[in-house]
Amino acid sequence: MSARARVPWGLLGVLAALSVPFLGSRYYTFVATDVAILALFAVSLNLLLGYTGLVSFGHAAYFGVGAYTTGLLMKKAGVPFVLAFPAAGVLAGLLALVFGFFCVRLTKIYFAMLTLAFAQIVWAICFKWNDLTGGEQGMPEIPYPDLAWLERLPLVGELRTSDHFYLLTVVLVALCFWLLRRVVGSPFGRILTTIRENPERAEFIGVHVRRWELLAFVLAGAFAGLAGGLFGIFNRGVFPDFIYWTKSSEVLIMAILGGMGYFYGPAVGALVLLVLNQQITSYTEYWPFVLGSILIVLLFAFPGGLVGALDAGRRRLLRLGRA
Repeated sequence: MSARARVPWGLLGVLAALSVPFLGSRYYTFVATDVAILALFAVSLNLLLGYTGLVSFGHAAYFGVGAYTTGLLMKKAGVPFVLAFPAAGVLAGLLALVFGFFCVRLTKIYFAMLTLAFAQIVWAICFKWNDLTGGEQGMPEIPYPDLAWLERLPLVGELRTSDHFYLLTVVLVALCFWLLRRVVGSPFGRILTTIRENPERAEFIGVHVRRWELLAFVLAGAFAGLAGGLFGIFNRGVFPDFIYWTKSSEVLIMAILGGMGYFYGPAVGALVLLVLNQQITSYTEYWPFVLGSILIVLLFAFPGGLVGALDAGRRRLLRLGRA
């Protein structure tokens, strides 16, 4: 077993994330919550993009549906978080099943454009359905889940309510990462990479390509819905912007920036993109220009993303050490 495999990077990342509220800064907790949720959103997209080779321009549809589901259940129906949160994943997965049934029949750019078309339909419904979703004004004042049990824990009980929700978010995101990691490391994940490399050859050896692509589409949509459910509570409101095409492009940039060929690549991309956004916008209003420049450099110099560049550097050092 290699030294890299022996290092529990995932566990170390979770422990580091759990320590953030104890640093005492509300700002750090705010940014870390945003990073954790959008990291899950980006990793869910990577199940399609990095492992199956499907480029979706409408992944925000499931993110937004998850947010609306949790918000409606908790605010208007009084459903507790323990039921509203999984409901977000279930409903988003069912929507992905319906849309994916049509999308996987197409390939390449036609697949991508159809995902965008379906997402824009969902956005238009949420934008116009005032009685249910609040329309253009959205649905503000989504309540925090009841986390009174955390107040009885040592050290944790002294933290703020937002810190309690952050700790819950880290645990839930870590659990979702563990499940997704098991998925991509299973025979199912190997079938997806086979489809990505050569769908015609996979079909020739007996793999029902469309069926496996649809299953990946549903799983990606379900986990995006879970991320959306958390984001609606964190944002203290749900709005149609969650479903708009710009949200899909944002998560796509995260996956490319971090490295879509690596499991944790999109999570690293989410961290870097959000931190850069917070820092650069405090100095200049030309954040899109800076982001575009960074992406151009990365695409030419590091086509594997940030994690890919780090991995390439590690391998080069190992070769030099052996030489």
